[in-house]
Amino acid sequence: MSTVSNQSAISRRQVWSAVASMAMCAAMLIASEFMPVSLLTPIASDLRASVGMAGQAISISGLFAVATSLIIPSVTSRLDRRHVLAGLAGLMLMSLVLIAEARSFEMLMAARALLGVTVGGFWSLATATIMRLVPEESVPKALGVLYTGNAVATSFAAPIGSYLGSVIGWRGVFWALVPIVAINLVMLLVTLPPMKTRASQDGGANALALLRRPHVSFAMLAVMLTFAGAFEVFTYFRPFFETYTHVGVLRLSVLLLGMGLAGFAGTYGASALIGKRLFHLLMALPVALAVVTLIMLPAGHSFGAAALLAIAWGAVNAAIPVAWSTWLSKGVKDKPESGGGLMVASIQLSIMVGAELGGTLLDHYSIGATFLSGAALLVLSAIVVGSGRRLRPAV
Repeated sequence: MSTVSNQSAISRRQVWSAVASMAMCAAMLIASEFMPVSLLTPIASDLRASVGMAGQAISISGLFAVATSLIIPSVTSRLDRRHVLAGLAGLMLMSLVLIAEARSFEMLMAARALLGVTVGGFWSLATATIMRLVPEESVPKALGVLYTGNAVATSFAAPIGSYLGSVIGWRGVFWALVPIVAINLVMLLVTLPPMKTRASQDGGANALALLRRPHVSFAMLAVMLTFAGAFEVFTYFRPFFETYTHVGVLRLSVLLLGMGLAGFAGTYGASALIGKRLFHLLMALPVALAVVTLIMLPAGHSFGAAALLAIAWGAVNAAIPVAWSTWLSKGVKDKPESGGGLMVASIQLSIMVGAELGGTLLDHYSIGATFLSGAALLVLSAIVVGSGRRLRPAV
């Protein structure tokens, strides 16, 4: 799996066009996955389901993402990665059409399951594909571009979805995404070079077998603690701002938009620092996120303070996936696709666990308990990372 041979076959312009196409695909995935959150009530009403049932239909994509991320490297081991990624984009397109046309709760569930397959497959292969497209020294920069697509969707999907939903209806919102994803599918086919993989190189490996490597086991533990802590807090920002800061819908939208826009700065900053400070960042970022989370509890009653802290939180949080993707490109260099699958499974599981834990604490105690628990998980992840020695592969 030689990056050098790939580079000699295609121009630098095509390489970065391919990276841009993948960034667009990442943005469409994030938008498709999280857009329903802002449309949950009308979806539930239209399909004659409870809001809780509609929420289950949304979360089912995470379960299918976990399963897909663990098996896709071996299932697609002999297939051209260009065709696999385009096929996953095609599944996303099909999912959006089915969601827009869903006339029953069951159809919505099936469509979300298809989207979960795309989410698990794309993110499992993304880092390995970037490693094959660009020279090793450009990998952090390319990953930064990829996660810029993530930041764009995180910033704008929810507010745009909420607004358009009131104008053209929730089905219209998903129909509006269909032509954009179709264009992205064509772009992937045009810009990505052929990338055939031999099973012996990576795809035949069992992702779970990588846990036998001590540095991978420690890394996955740190990943799960980091993302569980982050999403335990992130999932319940709305009730926090409503009860602590006492904001209405307009100010809440401003806070969430500011948090999302700050992700651009976090992504750029991580890309700039990560080359020489990777392990420092892996340890420092969750600590910084925990500190900001804890400061929110006493300071969150002021809108101005809450806004500044939300921006800081968004910037730090956006840097975390860039850092861990860069670790993957270095720590599991010989099995990047299997490693990517394992990381995606770990992240998706931790997101579900973090959201569930946060909700339980919120229901039985308070939003403060949710934030304290999330901060504790983030600090534990930093302890696991330590100096970074545990995360370095054995020589």
